[in-house]
Amino acid sequence: QVQLVESGGGLVQAGGSLRLSCAASTRRFSSYAMGWFRQAPGKEREFVACINWSGDSTYYADSAKGRFTISRDDAKNTVYLQMNSLKPDDTAVYYCAADRSFGDPPVYEYDYWGQGTQVTVSS
Repeated sequence: QVQLVESGGGLVQAGGSLRLSCAASTRRFSSYAMGWFRQAPGKEREFVACINWSGDSTYYADSAKGRFTISRDDAKNTVYLQMNSLKPDDTAVYYCAADRSFGDPPVYEYDYWGQGTQVTVSS
């Protein structure tokens, strides 16, 4: 069982930045592909970004390209989502997820999910 704990959410003005973190409770973190998803009020959860087990391949939703960057630090068992140029439409609960896979993004089947962190972007 892998526990994922997100942090770093908050309230930010449009145009601002936030960095989300997701800490994983596994000694085999480097064996997991990691992803970020988000869910806005009244909407379905949607994919944001993912990174493969080695960190050398990433994939982004069109809405995130050029503004968000996913990265990982295996020494800290943590995956990050750097979000720049935030817009009100980015307001959502952001979730990280893990899939024990050595495949290439974006096709993963996530087995573990965090509880989410709220991001609110004011206009």
